[in-house]
Amino acid sequence: MDYVLDFEKPVSELENQIKELKTSSSSPQLDLSKEIAALQSKVNTLIKEIYQNLSPWERVQLARHPSRPHALDYINGIIDDFHEVAGDRFYSDDMAIVTGFGMLDQQKVAIIGIEKGRKTQDKIKRNFGMPNPEGYRKALRLAQLASRFHIPIITFVDTPGAYPGIGAEERGQAHAIAENLEKFFSIEAPIISVIIGEGGSGGALGIAIADRVLMQEYSVYSVISPESCASILWSDPKMAEKAANSLQLTPQKAIEFEVIDHIISEPAGGAHRNPEEAVQLVKKSIQDQLKNIVNEDVEGLLEKRFERFRKMGNKYIK
Repeated sequence: MDYVLDFEKPVSELENQIKELKTSSSSPQLDLSKEIAALQSKVNTLIKEIYQNLSPWERVQLARHPSRPHALDYINGIIDDFHEVAGDRFYSDDMAIVTGFGMLDQQKVAIIGIEKGRKTQDKIKRNFGMPNPEGYRKALRLAQLASRFHIPIITFVDTPGAYPGIGAEERGQAHAIAENLEKFFSIEAPIISVIIGEGGSGGALGIAIADRVLMQEYSVYSVISPESCASILWSDPKMAEKAANSLQLTPQKAIEFEVIDHIISEPAGGAHRNPEEAVQLVKKSIQDQLKNIVNEDVEGLLEKRFERFRKMGNKYIK
């Protein structure tokens, strides 16, 4: 883990000391096991203290951590025999959204994931996780195919928002997202959506109309990104931290507002510190939720899905 956030630096410094001691202890004349154990204990305590008291803006930074597992990491770690489906049959294949079919243990599933990319060329290829309209049309195409055969759908959401470029708007960005919002309510298959990093605006909601919505512990889900919110309210994107503190982005608030159904625990210090464990925790949560809805009758499933979104915010209306 090369990239270190400001609030992670105290932990990083201690871990570097541990590495140095381990290197030194390779000599048979030196036994530094007690010193290493003491430092490791201090690291564990510090991680617990820091990550229990993160500000909303620090949570946004953590959700964007470049070492955090992405959609393809979860697809490759959870899904067996994955076969990608490309293109929207209208314009092109949007690489920001990955779709396909595979197996979750013995259950055939359809997969939709927003992928940000890792290295520079891959980020450009994936458009930094900002889908174009053809991406949303591809996602809908796959969902409707899964609906035809009643195959459960799993979506992985990680985007700052839909791409706001002129070309995307010319090709019907708003219409593509609106169409997904409408038609996902009539998909005749169970849908589970997992917020694995950023869940930004309609760009996220375009693939997050689901029967169960899950959030990882250090992910964020909001009607708008902090930078865009700051640009609108104060004409200054540099005030993103103030916006983040006002937006109430955390999974705990999303549970309170009945926007999501379940929070997925992450490894100590966040998913980027132990990606393999994070993948397994997400897999188990998906399996647990899928058991509850996979055998529901279609009419009941669709009615509950509609009511789930219809009632959001009702208890706050006076």
